[in-house]
Amino acid sequence: MFAVIRTGGKQYRVAPNDIIEIEKIAGNPGDVVELSEVLLLGGEGAATTGTPTVSGAMVAAEVLEQKRGDKIIVFKKKRRQGYRRTRGHRQDLTALRITEILTDGKKPSKAAAAKPKAASAESAPANEAPAKEAAATAGEKPAEAAPAEKNPATKS
Repeated sequence: MFAVIRTGGKQYRVAPNDIIEIEKIAGNPGDVVELSEVLLLGGEGAATTGTPTVSGAMVAAEVLEQKRGDKIIVFKKKRRQGYRRTRGHRQDLTALRITEILTDGKKPSKAAAAKPKAASAESAPANEAPAKEAAATAGEKPAEAAPAEKNPATKS
């Protein structure tokens, strides 16, 4: 199942477990946010379009982080007039993980938001063991050779 949502003046096609970056919305990392402007719902059957939104539909997402986008340089110039202006801009962004797409006025469940965290927590210890072994082998330094002496340059 997928949905098309509208937020920050833009439209995004999302499915469960997708990670998207949208313009900043309120929320701390780990919070569950509800995106209620669902324009279209699709899946195995026919797509449901809204007029302008699908009534009773909602997308639940978990806030992963609040961050800023890349810097954009804005440069204005008028030739032969001595007019030049340079400005920079960095957009505030919110990274979201889509947890579930809800229909018929259902509310988001806390279990759906906790499920991806539990899966990543289980895989983390398995990944730590090879990392520790690699760090141990990287920590061993081979015997270093004595630096070669340089002959001073002589003037002739």
